[in-house]
Amino acid sequence: MVNAVDPIAEFLALFERAQSQEGADPTAAVLATADRDARPSARVVLIKHVDEQGFVFYTNLESRKAKDLQSNPRAALCVYWPSIHRQVRLEGRVEPISQTESDRYFSSRSRGRQIAAWTSKQSDALGSRRELLSRYLRIKARFAGAPVPRPPFWGGYRLVPDRVEIWHNQLHRMHDRFLYLRRDDEWTVQRLYP
Repeated sequence: MVNAVDPIAEFLALFERAQSQEGADPTAAVLATADRDARPSARVVLIKHVDEQGFVFYTNLESRKAKDLQSNPRAALCVYWPSIHRQVRLEGRVEPISQTESDRYFSSRSRGRQIAAWTSKQSDALGSRRELLSRYLRIKARFAGAPVPRPPFWGGYRLVPDRVEIWHNQLHRMHDRFLYLRRDDEWTVQRLYP
């Protein structure tokens, strides 16, 4: 192992490339959590902010993923950009972001998405699509002519990685894999077999 450059900076450089070349949403990532019984669950979330502190995504704080994170605050994110032949895997602890950060992002969302955040009882059973649309219209009428505040049950999390793997697709499956490990705010890197 040797001292390494910052893998978050490398992620940001790859993300910039993916934004210009990826046909799908380059912010999409698979988030894997596990509940208190170690039962895993994975779903796609959107990474909305990245900096040296970590990777931020937003959700309903009463959803299955939020419940998983309350009982087990460690998770993994996996981003795959086929257009640039890269995959990034991130593992680490997850912490809630501040209400100020959540408010700031929520206010940047389209009005329709703000209303949808109020509408969804994410992960709860739903009788029909009609029920969902009816609820949406009621909430839309409730906030007619007024700003839509952030629901108290909606906010963000930051995954603070201590392990990052960057995978580069290569011919004949002879891929380049680099594993970055953080210890005491220092990153080291090692090459892995494909």
